[in-house]
Amino acid sequence: MMARPAALQRLQAERPIETRSSQRPPGWPFSSRGIRLLVLALVTLITISLISRLPAWTLTELRTFDYLSTVDDPTPPADGPIIVAIDEPALADINAQWPWPRSLHAELVKQLRAAGARAIALDIIMAEPSTAENDQAITAAVGPDVVLAGDETLIKTPQADQLLRTTPLPQMTDAGARTGIASITLNGDGIFRNIPSYEDGFAMELAKAAGIKALHLPAGSLIQSFGPARSYPTVSYYQALDPKNFLPPDIFKGRVVLVGLSLQNAPEIDQGGADAYATPYTVHTGKLISGVEVQATIYDNIVHGLAITEAGLLPVAICILISVILAAITVWKSTSWRTLVATAAAVLAFAAASYAGIRFGHVFVSPLGPTVAFVAVAFGQAAFDYTEERRQKRQITLAFAQYISPDLVKRLSNDPSQLKLGGERRTLSVLFSDVRGFTTIAETMKDDPEQLTALINRLLTPLSDVVMDHGGTIDKYMGDCIMAFWNAPLDDPDHALHAVKASIAMQDAIATLNRELERESAATGRPLHILKMGVGINTGECIVGNMGSTRRFDYSCLGDSVNLASRLEGASKNYGIALLLGEETARLVSDRYTVVELDRIIVKGRTVPSPVFTVLYGSHRAALPDHNAFLEAKYAGRLTVSDPAFETLPKAIPELSAYYALMRSNLAQDDAAP
Repeated sequence: MMARPAALQRLQAERPIETRSSQRPPGWPFSSRGIRLLVLALVTLITISLISRLPAWTLTELRTFDYLSTVDDPTPPADGPIIVAIDEPALADINAQWPWPRSLHAELVKQLRAAGARAIALDIIMAEPSTAENDQAITAAVGPDVVLAGDETLIKTPQADQLLRTTPLPQMTDAGARTGIASITLNGDGIFRNIPSYEDGFAMELAKAAGIKALHLPAGSLIQSFGPARSYPTVSYYQALDPKNFLPPDIFKGRVVLVGLSLQNAPEIDQGGADAYATPYTVHTGKLISGVEVQATIYDNIVHGLAITEAGLLPVAICILISVILAAITVWKSTSWRTLVATAAAVLAFAAASYAGIRFGHVFVSPLGPTVAFVAVAFGQAAFDYTEERRQKRQITLAFAQYISPDLVKRLSNDPSQLKLGGERRTLSVLFSDVRGFTTIAETMKDDPEQLTALINRLLTPLSDVVMDHGGTIDKYMGDCIMAFWNAPLDDPDHALHAVKASIAMQDAIATLNRELERESAATGRPLHILKMGVGINTGECIVGNMGSTRRFDYSCLGDSVNLASRLEGASKNYGIALLLGEETARLVSDRYTVVELDRIIVKGRTVPSPVFTVLYGSHRAALPDHNAFLEAKYAGRLTVSDPAFETLPKAIPELSAYYALMRSNLAQDDAAP
């Protein structure tokens, strides 16, 4: 038995041309590795160009920016703004209804100015009059060193777009106070990333009030975020009203001060909050950041030149092209586990390069495009290689399958020790199919053996494909007959269902072949041979394994269940039915198909009657009780030729009309017998 594996090895060695990757079937579109890589690269570039236009792609790039721009936990510049927070302690200490009297804000401005504040920004909109006394107090307190918040809102309607701008009371600006638009714009995912482009923005006006030159950044510049909420130096409003008693000396001296709502406990991102926003740093904490801290962040970005410019289309396209080239070089010769390592290294390198661009060049080149490009080319080529390897194995399998079952070839390739005689007991669903009257057809074509051979091949090819497509193992061909079984050598829990599905598909294949033969007969004038097939399926315990001699054997099955399947196929013509099922098969598929009992027969080799069934394809459940009553009368011997059931049932169940006619004919013959 040791010679058999060696024989298989010699057979494989004798077919080197078929298994070389350099030899392809005619018309193979990718004849070389270089062409495959070129096509893959072009497809990748085109695909990325198309999907990069989708909003989801842009938001993914921006989320990448969030992580990269905050991964090193940047902190605000040392000489940045100080926040005076309208927070919980201030609300409790002042104990006044919000909004607070403007005279209180006036007092705060005086105290901050007296403490040496360089400029003061109130992130509080005072667009409507309050009391004359309060309005006069704040008007008297403000000056060129004070910025008051304004707001700009775009209202879109089907009729027109309306831009509304809300500004402080004129008397305040007449007193010298500056107006700064504090409005910000959020990205599609609700995160604030882009510095407002207002010429009179809140942070810009604060810089002007402080006498500091700020940069006018390009529209769409990305913000450099600094830490979680309260990363800026923050004091409570009530402390700033009396800095001598509550705060260190000179805390405000020479500093710009922003006043606004800032809850001490930053709200969660899914809870929202008053004047609180998600920023790039929110990806780490899930916390919102107050609007006044956002304005402080904008101030530091435009004053210290920390804002980040998003790279244009050309630099990004060049980076993607470089990525594609690197990926092609990586997989130029082959792909293996090293491809995965190289891909991981490339992804890290792209992320590191993007981070370096943000931190040292203040330019954001998204690593998403290069990463997707590298992965697509590397893994695309790996998929090609895997497919090529599978194709080579399939060629070898097909070559061996000329001798043994393809499923067995795969099993033997994994375990050559199975090349020995032997078997196992398994429950199988066995199918026999046979073409009715094929002997007569062969007799009429005896003078044209080539045409007969072609017809047999045209018949067996689609039927074999059906069996294989439904997971069956073809045991053998016997002229125009096929024997197949399910649940061996591979396990198939639904073997009975797959066998029945295969039998139905085989009938469809026969119908398709008959239509082709009709067309050919009409075109050539040759005699038309309409093919009809009978199928028998039975499920039961069998012995299955390699059977034969020590020099030649095949994977086959035997047992009483196999014999019954063969008898069912032969008996199908006696009932005018294309498909007969054994009792166990009918039971296993009854939840998926309508199965009906036709008779109880004693087959050769058995003494106990075996019920036989068939499948109804139409919806005839309403007629099943009448059919069952018909069977009971038949079994009890009460059925007569004149029984009304012979008239009503063929109309109710047209699929069984031939069966009822045969039953009636059999009764007539029995009555006529002496």
